[in-house]
Amino acid sequence: MDRRIFLKLLASSVITTPILTACGGGSNRGPASSGGDDVVPGTQTTPGAFVHGVASGDPLSDRVILWAHLSPEESDLSEAVVRCQLSDDPSFSNLLIDELLATGPERDFTVKYDAAGLLADKHYWYRFIAGETVSTVGRTRTLPAAGESADRLRFAVCSCSSYPHGYFSVYRMMANRSDLDFIMHLGDYIYEYEQDGYGDHADRLLDPAHEIIVLDDYRRRYALYRKDPDLQAAHAIHPFINVWDDHESADNSWKDGASNHNDGEGEWPARKAQAIQAYFEWIPIRPPTLDQTSIYRSFEYGDLASFMMLDTRLEGREEQLAIPIDPSRAQPRDLLGQTQKDWFKNKLATAQGQWKFVGQQVMFAQLQILELERLLPAEFPTSQFSPLIAINMDQWDGYAVEREEILNFIEDEAIDNVVVLTGDIHTSWANEVYKSSTLISNLTTEPLAAEFVTPSITSPGFPDGAAELAAALLPVVNPHMKYIELKTKGFILMDVTAERTQAEYYYAEDISTADMIGVESDTVKTVAVYDGSSRMTLDTPISTPRS
Repeated sequence: MDRRIFLKLLASSVITTPILTACGGGSNRGPASSGGDDVVPGTQTTPGAFVHGVASGDPLSDRVILWAHLSPEESDLSEAVVRCQLSDDPSFSNLLIDELLATGPERDFTVKYDAAGLLADKHYWYRFIAGETVSTVGRTRTLPAAGESADRLRFAVCSCSSYPHGYFSVYRMMANRSDLDFIMHLGDYIYEYEQDGYGDHADRLLDPAHEIIVLDDYRRRYALYRKDPDLQAAHAIHPFINVWDDHESADNSWKDGASNHNDGEGEWPARKAQAIQAYFEWIPIRPPTLDQTSIYRSFEYGDLASFMMLDTRLEGREEQLAIPIDPSRAQPRDLLGQTQKDWFKNKLATAQGQWKFVGQQVMFAQLQILELERLLPAEFPTSQFSPLIAINMDQWDGYAVEREEILNFIEDEAIDNVVVLTGDIHTSWANEVYKSSTLISNLTTEPLAAEFVTPSITSPGFPDGAAELAAALLPVVNPHMKYIELKTKGFILMDVTAERTQAEYYYAEDISTADMIGVESDTVKTVAVYDGSSRMTLDTPISTPRS
């Protein structure tokens, strides 16, 4: 199929055009209520026609994406109409938007509406209506206008939710924090594996039970996840900013394939296109256009923060190297692709925000285990790269020349306050970022950026014993790594002021039982970087919630 025709079909299948404008512009484990002055989004039972809850995402200063899924009573229904309402009060006494939206099987009965004409830095409430059924109520928030004064920003960072590995306690923990501006999800929102292919919690069965490969499979897997009340609660109370990682398509994916795409599973371009279509249907992300086909995009939070969201998976990545000492590692290899890399550099150089946040999928800092300078091939340029053996070629370590190019650009352009936010590896890290991670450079040079890596929602880390040992040994050859925790599930709360950016690592007490849903561990780790320097300070005071 012609690329532009495919994109036009994709865009039309994931954004809903209004067909009528009605007016201008206990355990508490249910998603939200359907109305009333005492509505608390994320706390009540979901009506039957909207069993997958509601969601919002991609907030800007004047608009936000609103999302719902309709479960029609008739399985062969070809079209349905859903009303979308938005108000500036939770009782909906002052409707600002009241739109009739058409949906159908071509978009899996999802509805997605780009609610424009909103005021900056303001909470809004929204709901959907089908016939006499009213959805749960969602709450969302717009961002401060670019360049306008903003004193403080608080947002959560999370990734990696494997359904069979346990309950989504971490989503509930984020839902319980009412003062977050948004949740940043860095990918692996779903996993493609078959039942017992990756985790086997007896009470968390997959649908479908086989590995998901075609469009209907991906849709069913998203539908399963979105029935989870704790994930629904997080979506109902906070807007999301999402990017995909590999498991939204297949494990260790790159632009032309994936390690988990095997013979007998069809052509990769078809699987990739269907995975992307389901993602745009089910995730509250602004849809692609004919001019911009990717998920890399930017956000501005007043004058305080600029956000650059990258795609290190499907946009431009070349296939991963098989071994760390492959001489090809010293050659230019694409992780971002030239177009995205040019866009990224331009955004870094022109960012209006005091802090420059880079939301992306795989670890940016070097993760290495052993100095083997004398054993490396003669053609390996040890003068340019640290003579250490990297652990994971799926990370930026496998694309070292491109990382060096980005860091050279940051240094040459004197760009400060760069903070990289990372998911993917199910564990907690706080890294100072250097062009070389040798001990000498850490003692004599300033880091060029800071990196905070979020633990997973449920996906497994290291087992007991091995986690503690590895966390103790890795900093010996990776002295730029200032905090490592390798087994506990949780998220990072980023608290940002003009003075500093602080990462607070919050952990779930237990994800193995529903009795512990939303219960936090007493263990909290804080790491801060201060304006003008990426040197990390550990164990700073926990920030108080914003009033």
